[in-house]
Amino acid sequence: MASALAAKMGFNSLLRKQARNFRVRICTMESEEEFNCEILDQEVPNEEPITFFFLVKFYPENIEEELVQEITQRLFFLQVKKKILEEEIHCPPEASVLLASYAVHAKYGDYDPNVHEPGFLAEEELLPKRVINLYQMTAEMWEERITVCYAEHRGRTRDEAEMEYLKIAQDLDMYGINYFLIRNKKGTGLLLGVDALGLHIYEPENKLTPKCSFPWNEIRNISYSDKEFTIKPVGKKSNTFKFISSRLRVNKLILQLCIGNHDLFMRRRQVDSLEIQQLKAQAKKERARKQAEWQRLQREKKLRKEAERARAEMERKLIQLQEEAHMASEALLRSEQTADLLAEKAQIAEEEAKLLAQKAAEVETEMQRIKVTAMRGQEERRLMEQKMLEAEMRALKESEESERRTKEAEQLKQDLQEARESERRARNKLLEITSKAINAVAQPHADIYSRENLSFDFKDTDMKRLSMEIEKEKVEYMEKSKHLQEQLNELKTEIESLKLKERETPLDIIHNQNTEQGTSKQSNFKKVRSQNDLRPRRKMILLFCMHQNLQNL
Repeated sequence: MASALAAKMGFNSLLRKQARNFRVRICTMESEEEFNCEILDQEVPNEEPITFFFLVKFYPENIEEELVQEITQRLFFLQVKKKILEEEIHCPPEASVLLASYAVHAKYGDYDPNVHEPGFLAEEELLPKRVINLYQMTAEMWEERITVCYAEHRGRTRDEAEMEYLKIAQDLDMYGINYFLIRNKKGTGLLLGVDALGLHIYEPENKLTPKCSFPWNEIRNISYSDKEFTIKPVGKKSNTFKFISSRLRVNKLILQLCIGNHDLFMRRRQVDSLEIQQLKAQAKKERARKQAEWQRLQREKKLRKEAERARAEMERKLIQLQEEAHMASEALLRSEQTADLLAEKAQIAEEEAKLLAQKAAEVETEMQRIKVTAMRGQEERRLMEQKMLEAEMRALKESEESERRTKEAEQLKQDLQEARESERRARNKLLEITSKAINAVAQPHADIYSRENLSFDFKDTDMKRLSMEIEKEKVEYMEKSKHLQEQLNELKTEIESLKLKERETPLDIIHNQNTEQGTSKQSNFKKVRSQNDLRPRRKMILLFCMHQNLQNL
């Protein structure tokens, strides 16, 4: 026993001596870390550091339900975005623009024209090079179209923008499919596609439309022997499908993907485990907390903007009140000046009326004296009669002039009374405006007051009438209600005239043909599993409808 223990200890010490430390680098989609690792029996390359990429191996079937944690969603979003930009996943041009707008929202948040000025996307990689080369459009034109869509996402959080991006991406034909080169028994080259729903067989030049599909619930057994791989369907009458891969290691990888995807396929159609339920409940609670926090921040932002607008409005109202007070003061000064002038004219008119009345009395006295002396002779009588007639004429004229002056004095008195009334109204208006100004400063949230026009009418011919009119402000609003399909159709319509047909790739042509014929991997897949009771999966109809509309155009 002791010798066996010693031998074991000696062997362990030998292993410790043979163990080596390797420098290891772990790369995620956002960062990378390096550390030392002791590796005993693994075959590792000689170069250091040894790089490992932390990526998603099994794609979710329903992103919205299966991505529970925020960090998982973030890393998966970056991975899918990278595959689309590198054209590992084929994406139509109009969907590329919409996805780019969600990617911009996920990075920058809500669109703000004062911050996101033209050129802010100049350094961003947002569209596949295939899409850029397909149209005669400059970088500024692409940025303009992306920004238009980006502005319509206002009000969403960054997590929601990432989720919208992934929900659109999961409906793309090549999403979540791992392709492998294989050969059938006749030696014909084919592609085997493995995804969350099953196995698919493609022609090498067409990765969009499978020739046949094997749903996971209709596969009884999968096995390989050396380079030969065998797929056995559930039905006894169904033919066994065999193919040959290039290397044994490829068969091992295919089998691992099949086992993992089949296991997840079955789990999704069962009740979630307690651990998964707890994770989903925790994630739901965290999302609710973040949503409440985001809503609180939005309310604070809105209140801050409203306070700033109210302050600006109060400053504007204060300036208006100051201007009105100044104009009212000037009007009051003019009314006082007018009243003084009218009073002076009235006094002069009264004095002139008294003087005329005195002259009329003197003329009457002179007439009486002439009548007394009229009897002094015929010649004198004639002269007297002539003088008497002239005196009467003068008396009549003086009487008329006296009456006219009297009426003028009465009119001047009336004008003076009206001027004093105008002066009183001006003083009251000035007091009212001053009171409003004090109330406007003391109550910043008071309702907007209704302004009356100031008007002072004077009947004096040397003075002009005073008036002031204030116009009401108008408020404009915009309405925005667009759906995803309308956005895609508008984008397609805008850029279709700039499209270069000769630059279309084979996948673009196949995609358009599939859309026109209404065929896809989902339609073929649906024919195979039509007799089985499967959980409904959301259909990839978004891009089909979009392209059908484009073909009709």
